[in-house]
Amino acid sequence: MRILVTGGAGYIGSHAVKHLLEAGHDVVVLDNLDRGHRLAVPDSVPFVQCSLQSTELVQAALTQNQIDTVMHFAALAYVGESVEEPLRYYHNNMGGTISLLRAMDAVGVRRLVFSSTCATYGKPDSLPILETTPQFPMSPYGRSKLFVEKLLHDYASVQDDFAFIALRYFNVAGSARDGTIGEDHHPETHLIPLLLKAAIGTVPQVTIFGDDYNTPDGTCIRDYIHVEDLVEAHIHAMGVLAADGSVVDPEKRRRYFNLGIGRGHSVREVLEAACRVTGRDIPIRIGPRRAGDPPVLYANADKIQTDLGWKPSICEIEAMIDSAWRWFREHPDGYKG
Repeated sequence: MRILVTGGAGYIGSHAVKHLLEAGHDVVVLDNLDRGHRLAVPDSVPFVQCSLQSTELVQAALTQNQIDTVMHFAALAYVGESVEEPLRYYHNNMGGTISLLRAMDAVGVRRLVFSSTCATYGKPDSLPILETTPQFPMSPYGRSKLFVEKLLHDYASVQDDFAFIALRYFNVAGSARDGTIGEDHHPETHLIPLLLKAAIGTVPQVTIFGDDYNTPDGTCIRDYIHVEDLVEAHIHAMGVLAADGSVVDPEKRRRYFNLGIGRGHSVREVLEAACRVTGRDIPIRIGPRRAGDPPVLYANADKIQTDLGWKPSICEIEAMIDSAWRWFREHPDGYKG
């Protein structure tokens, strides 16, 4: 297949590119490099540097490369930043997707795998989180992703040859196990990279936001999924869309799946695992709770296993951290070093 990967120079997108190439697909990357890294994409892969909102350029990339499927990762994705800059997030995440759909519509590309998020659920009333759990996002980031889901739903409802799968994933962790690519955010907000940076000494310490939650050790519990499992789920979803051909059933034109391992690890458990993996004491400080942080979030991911036949292969937190540790040891300055 010939796939356009939007946001293909970012953390998750670059891992998707790697696995798509290994599976024998033809890949084109579109990224504005606002937060992605050109070095994360092989030189052999056609690269289009532009904004997703440049509809004519996106259309040209689709046409010139004879794309048949889009894997859509491009988005701003910091919850706190979205609260401070809501217009930027709505403009980028929603506006970019509208532009992409216009370009796809113009050239007849009819299959899309969308990178959604558990942030669309907000603070659930019950656990584990199902695909049917009511969605009440608590941030502009989460709302922008939910609005894109609604947009795709409405578009697929009136375009009977268009189909999409939206994958709502939980906390993504780890790096390519062969050490070739990894996680390099600026600024970094994810727990595991921060712990590993503190282990190396590139950050002085890690703040744990609250240790007085109603959990066994007082810290928040989250569901972690390895980035390589995550992108394999995207590739699997893409294959299912292709196999469906001309989709008659409206429900098969618009499908949603959780991606997680189905259980959570607390912040302190992740800290202790990182200390074991690195063999180092990692300095921390206890800070106040962050507004809007639910005590516990984890997925029920049975639906994707039942409907699409996918399940995660890496479920131990130490293995996730170990793959990231290899990357951070060898690239303490990220893609610059």
